[in-house]
Amino acid sequence: MKCVHHFITYDPSFPYGCRALNFKSRTLPHLEVRAASGMDCQMFRCRPVSADFSDAVDRQQKSR
Repeated sequence: MKCVHHFITYDPSFPYGCRALNFKSRTLPHLEVRAASGMDCQMFRCRPVSADFSDAVDRQQKSR
């Protein structure tokens, strides 16, 4: 997921979690928030792209 608060749990019944709102769910947390409030999550913070991932994308594009 693209949010810094999103995480994967080890609970098979509730595989997704949100650290900011402190809950686990069966569906992605941003979908739970939208279903409950009718609005996009106000705690969303974009996860920075790691340098390793950026380098891999650059190498892949150059090889084409």
